[in-house]
Formats: sequence, structure tokens, C-alpha cells
Amino acid sequence: MKAHVSVITLGVEDVARAKQFYAEGLGWPIDQDFGQWVCFPLGDGSMGLGLYPIDSLAGDAGVADARAGFGGVTLSYLVGSEDRVAEVLAEAEKAGGTILKPAQKAQWGGADGYFSDLDGYVWKVAAGTTPSRYAAE
Repeated sequence: MKAHVSVITLGVEDVARAKQFYAEGLGWPIDQDFGQWVCFPLGDGSMGLGLYPIDSLAGDAGVADARAGFGGVTLSYLVGSEDRVAEVLAEAEKAGGTILKPAQKAQWGGADGYFSDLDGYVWKVAAGTTPSRYAAE
């Protein structure tokens, strides 16, 4: 099996609300929209971010409690400059997200900050001191 993630699926309370946050609020294009399933292409389109009702996703995965709290997972959005970290956090907040940690110098030399989307999924926005091949912009 080669190292690859095809789709990251987030279980959300309200698919329409989450779709609006990502599509209208953050400006992400929609690749697939089947009502209960919405998918956004990521990067060069080799992977996607899917939205699905949280109870349905938990049931599909065979998990009894869909709302057990923070699952120890963050999604990272890497950018090319420290100034852009604050700009992306502001975009997320304007779209309805919550700033968990404002942009600041990171102990490793770059800058980072965190926001959560409307369903509490945690996103790290970061810029390093050297360019990253994983940077989104």
C-alpha cells in the first residue's frame, strides 16, 4: 500500500451549514454534492475533504458515540509566509470559525495559529522558516 490519503471525511452536525462554511466562507470549490455527502478537492485534486452527517459517519464506521470529544486529530494548512497565517485565521473567523490560538511565533521558528470550524474540527495554520512542499499557498 502506497502512502496516500484519498479523502478525509468530517462528520458534521449540519451538512448544509458546513458546506456553506467551506464553500462560501473559505471559497473552496465543490467537487461532489449529493446532499448528505459533499466533497471538496484538495491540492492538485489527488485527495478531497468530505462532509457527512456525524451520526451517519459514526454508524458507517461502527462507532457507538459520535461525540466523544477531541479525537486527537488536527488538520494542517501550511502557507508560504508568517503574515499569511494571520490572514487565513481571519478568513476562517469571518466565515464563522472560532480562533483557538491566534497567529504567533512558533517555538520551532515559524508562525502558527489554530481555528475550529463550525463543528469543532481543529485546523492548524502554519508557515515555516523554509518553504514546504506541503504548503497550500
